[in-house]
Amino acid sequence: MRPRDLALIALFAALTCALGLTPVIPLPLLGVTFSLQTLGMILAGGILGAKRGGLAMLLVIGLVAIGLPVLTGGQGGLGKLVGPTAGFIWSWPIGALLTGWLVERFWTRLALAKAALAALAGSLSIYLLGQPWAALTLGIPARTAVWAWVVYVPGDLAKSIVAGIVILAVKRAYPLITPRVKAPQ
Repeated sequence: MRPRDLALIALFAALTCALGLTPVIPLPLLGVTFSLQTLGMILAGGILGAKRGGLAMLLVIGLVAIGLPVLTGGQGGLGKLVGPTAGFIWSWPIGALLTGWLVERFWTRLALAKAALAALAGSLSIYLLGQPWAALTLGIPARTAVWAWVVYVPGDLAKSIVAGIVILAVKRAYPLITPRVKAPQ
């Protein structure tokens, strides 16, 4: 991996950590807080691409694991990687990968709607692991956990629109994704 790639991965890990400086905003049902850190996740994937975006989120998880207070409200440590929010945190690399993969596929025809939808797909993907893990660790019925995500959707929609705007602006000013060229048939 080139030094430039390592610097970009570290930069987006730092951005995601900085977005954790927001105050804790608890939402009802699961006790999982609203976090701007998922904006960092989808920006990492949408701006850096699938591989580097996923690696940036793995770096954030590594920082949490060694105890740095990089999560919302200054939290960190191994307890956060096994507690009720762990499923969401462990899903960040998957969300960044998915967002990046979709942006890479639409790269030559990328418009705001496609960028925002790619970001939304990445954002919503974290619920696939996050919700069941939260239900298991909190001892709540699966039915409650399945519908609890609805509370978070308005924030995810807003973050996805913001991410779409930023992804397009960076693409125009300083593109960091190289479009994939299909091999001749």
